[in-house]
Amino acid sequence: MKRKFVNNLLFVLVLNLLIKPFWILGIDVGVQNAVGSNEYGLYYHLLSFSILLNIVLDFGITNYNNRNIAQHNHMLKRYFSGIFNVKIILSLCYLSLTFIAALLVGYEGEELWLLFLLGINQILSSFILYLRSNVSALHLFKTDALLSVMDRLLMILLCGILLWGNITTQAFQIEWFVYAQFWAYSVTMLVAFVVVFNKAKLFRMKVDIALFLLILRQSLPFALLVLLMSFYYRLDSVMIDLLMDEGKQEVGIYAQAYRILEAFNMLGFLFAGLLLPIFSKMIKDKLKVEGLLNTSFNILFVPAVAITAVSLMHSQSIMDLLYVEHVHESAEVYAILMISFIAIALTYIYGTLLTANGSLRQLNTIALIGFATNFILNYLLIPKYGAKGAAIATLITQFFVSIAQIVVVKSLFRINYEFLLLIKYLVLLVLGGVISFYTKEVFSNFLVHAITTTIVFSAIAILLGLIGKDQLVTLLKKKSIN
Repeated sequence: MKRKFVNNLLFVLVLNLLIKPFWILGIDVGVQNAVGSNEYGLYYHLLSFSILLNIVLDFGITNYNNRNIAQHNHMLKRYFSGIFNVKIILSLCYLSLTFIAALLVGYEGEELWLLFLLGINQILSSFILYLRSNVSALHLFKTDALLSVMDRLLMILLCGILLWGNITTQAFQIEWFVYAQFWAYSVTMLVAFVVVFNKAKLFRMKVDIALFLLILRQSLPFALLVLLMSFYYRLDSVMIDLLMDEGKQEVGIYAQAYRILEAFNMLGFLFAGLLLPIFSKMIKDKLKVEGLLNTSFNILFVPAVAITAVSLMHSQSIMDLLYVEHVHESAEVYAILMISFIAIALTYIYGTLLTANGSLRQLNTIALIGFATNFILNYLLIPKYGAKGAAIATLITQFFVSIAQIVVVKSLFRINYEFLLLIKYLVLLVLGGVISFYTKEVFSNFLVHAITTTIVFSAIAILLGLIGKDQLVTLLKKKSIN
């Protein structure tokens, strides 16, 4: 299982590193600079609002289905049609409730139209994630990896033409960005549907009421988790807009920093996508998960701390390279947010293991406390500190959630962390940080310093035995799993 994980992780990382950095740093940043902070702030605020009710759209079905199909592959034929049709019903409910909530908040005109388009895109994205959950549950990780970048590749082509193709004399409109998402998601969903249909060999447009109720009942704990996580991940930008007079501008500043954090979160998300079906299968087969847990932790932790160190020392340079407005303000927010990246990365490991184990009661309790903490901190800090206050709230919330998940995993799986191992992690953080700090003046170019810092942290991790020789050998193997 460790070899399967590492081999497929290498393929997934290479593929995503070829596509998604250009999407984030080229297209997404290009759109932000083209439309300005206010327009992008409006888009980002409405995007966050559209995500808040994803509980209705997904109802925890994606994670439930991934875990279930990974443990019982033969259930795909029965569940495929049933869940797909259930999601059509949930999509209609989601769109209706989102519009009702928008009217209650006071949205109108352009805001409602843009929210409608974003709602449609959320529906398409949800279907893609559901279809991909079947693919990864069957351990077709390379196919899933191709599907994971297809929408971004299509958007790079569409938005690239609109941004730099000189096909129109009009300035770039934020609606064009949303339209491009629609077409990219539509094509990707169609391809994903064909892939799953070829495995299931059966699809009927018929709602099975008994299966509908069974799925909703069994996925309810997953649904609650999705709801709570959506709130404490997306509440910040909504509250900035509601609590401040210059809300949209502050949301734009926050979005410039947060979008880069989201880009790096891709790394943890890829880990979770591979780990959930593998952990689920191992738990069903009563195999020990500690080895894979430690391997995945070490492989993710090292780049996470290196990325954080670079971000703290070069926040101004990074923002200055990417954006043209509110660079200094975004750099301050970015530096705070990136400290939380380490905590977020760890939740992709430990939270995924708890999900695979079906420990939803513990996960939901942690998420509920995290949501309450995030709401209170945002309410207190945003009026005084603006986007920076929201970043502080995110930092505190994410570290609470990650530490709580580690404690629960330690208890449930009876994992004893050696004192020597903890000392090694501390040495990695301190020694790597000190060397990076003092080499900053040597390497004036921050890109060169970023590469140097990554090498320094990786070398220290290897010397300390955190990344062993066997793991490095496995990383270099290209053994096919599909």
